[in-house]
Amino acid sequence: MTEMTTTPDGDNEPQRTTRKPTRRGGGDPATRGRTTISDGVVEKIAGMAARDVFGVYALGSGLARTFGAVRDRVPGGSKSVTRGVKAEVGEVQAALDLEIVVEYGVSISDVARSVRENVVDAVERMAGLEVVEVNIAVSDVKLPDEAEEEPEPPRIQ
Repeated sequence: MTEMTTTPDGDNEPQRTTRKPTRRGGGDPATRGRTTISDGVVEKIAGMAARDVFGVYALGSGLARTFGAVRDRVPGGSKSVTRGVKAEVGEVQAALDLEIVVEYGVSISDVARSVRENVVDAVERMAGLEVVEVNIAVSDVKLPDEAEEEPEPPRIQ
């Protein structure tokens, strides 16, 4: 940018000056504003991460899975990823409670450890929240000879 400036002896001489662009709002643009993550988002992330662990048969109690299976069969219904997952989310931290069903023959303590690790990693990586605890309740064991829990088909069609 070229501006005309007056020297002490009164002559107008072109001089080069550099102006920095005016920055509005101050600070790093990435830190302006606030991001809020709902409990449901964290529950979905945790539910998907828990289901990825070998030895986890399902999430939720038997009753919740039965109602979920009925809901899944309703046209337009979708599988609930959050079944068996409860999250409490603050501004920078999250706490999770999971209810799982493990497959018969696997070490429950190993499955629980793997679920914790996977859930903590996924939530911290995706949501940027510090996970302070992951409580796991094992509500059932899926036996090899048990039939799938499918509700009876509706009588009226």
